[in-house]
Amino acid sequence: MPIAALLLLLSAATMHATWNYFAKGARNDVALSFASALCASIAYLPIVVALVIIERPAFGWQALGFLTVSSMLQVAYFFMLGQGYKRGDLSLVYPLARGTGPTLAVIGAIILFGERPSPLAIAGTALVVSGIIVMSWSSELRGGGIGTAVAFAMATGSITATYTLWDKQGIERLTPLLYGYGIEAGRALLVAPFVLTTAASRERLRATLHDQRRPILAIGLLSPGAYIMVLAALTLAPVSYVAPARELSILIGALLGLRLLGESHPVRRMTGATGIVLGIVALAVG
Repeated sequence: MPIAALLLLLSAATMHATWNYFAKGARNDVALSFASALCASIAYLPIVVALVIIERPAFGWQALGFLTVSSMLQVAYFFMLGQGYKRGDLSLVYPLARGTGPTLAVIGAIILFGERPSPLAIAGTALVVSGIIVMSWSSELRGGGIGTAVAFAMATGSITATYTLWDKQGIERLTPLLYGYGIEAGRALLVAPFVLTTAASRERLRATLHDQRRPILAIGLLSPGAYIMVLAALTLAPVSYVAPARELSILIGALLGLRLLGESHPVRRMTGATGIVLGIVALAVG
């Protein structure tokens, strides 16, 4: 993997884990999803306008189609992730949500794109997945609430794999910045009818804007920034390398959950995180 791609992914991982830490403590609902998408659309607009003026990129129907589907997938992603956080720990839900995605994305890249990762890269992917299993597995999974959290987390990971494969094709139509911005703007438009059409939903949005400012800013600023870096990395390296390498965020997210939120099983979950780091190294070398 090119060093530039790896540096982009390391930065993205830090940003991704940080906004998930704030999302875990937030009231995850459709109002928060809309508010964070609107925040992103406003915050990144000046940069996007400058880029359009300078580069004058071509916008086509194909790009619009890719952005529409990707925005729909992002709406589903935020819903599933929020439901998972309502039911489980950050250090449980986050590793599972992040771990399901790369496994499916690598398989999809091999089948759909004909990518052939090296044996070392495949071994690195296996280490990442094994580390995730060690981090997240617990006898508590037999509990109903925890089981539901796991189900939502794995559904989130499946959506991640889907939009990773989809967006690998989409960024051939637009630059990473424009594509990432289009996703956020599209997400805001798709969710808007659910928060603006009734008096009750508008009141809910006002309460969210007042009470959830820190999560809104963290998600709105860090989430699109992290994904734009991932999209840029996808222009430099194959999906089968990029998707697993993103999972360094699991180590950061686990540390945030264990140290700042006081969550359980620190030794086992950090042992699994070590396996993930070794897997990242194997992917970088491979």
